[in-house]
Amino acid sequence: MTTENTQPRQPAKQGKDEPTIGVESEPKAGAKPEPPSRPERSAEPSRVGRAEAIIRRNVLWSLGAGAVPIPLLDAIAVTGVQMKMLSELSELYEVEFTKDIAQKLVTSLLSSLGGLTLGASIGSSVAKLIPGVGTALGIVTIPIFAGAFTLATGKVFMMHFESGGTLLNFDPVAMRSYFKQEFERAKETVAEVREEAKSDERA
Repeated sequence: MTTENTQPRQPAKQGKDEPTIGVESEPKAGAKPEPPSRPERSAEPSRVGRAEAIIRRNVLWSLGAGAVPIPLLDAIAVTGVQMKMLSELSELYEVEFTKDIAQKLVTSLLSSLGGLTLGASIGSSVAKLIPGVGTALGIVTIPIFAGAFTLATGKVFMMHFESGGTLLNFDPVAMRSYFKQEFERAKETVAEVREEAKSDERA
């Protein structure tokens, strides 16, 4: 008499190729779904930060232009740098740029510095014709004046553009007092910038 094997049968193993079905737990009632993660973006500089970078870059150009050893050519070079700066600021603030208008406004701001300051700068430029001491004096003095004038001009126009102004409604007479204050501050700042630039060249 044979005895039957009464052991329970083992369930058949799933083949390797058979798909498995996972059961996801349902979110709890009232729970808000998590938003998909987004890649982090590097913080872009503000418009003011970009404007200040434009001004600083052109101040460095003015320092180089002011060091041109030939009188009048230094003034032409500095004027060209300032027109370039105002063109770049106008583009940043989406303001229409007209070179003739910009030159008139800059000339008006320059006249607000007074005859003593202008006379000293012109004298330093002409002194470049004198060999030796005159050339050295002009190469030291004119770049500081050019850099400070460019920095103060950039600051004044940046403030004007930030308030929604344009070249057409810029009032150089109303800006004269503020411009003179910025110019006096800029002389110290530009002297420091020049020393930093020299240190970077020697490094």
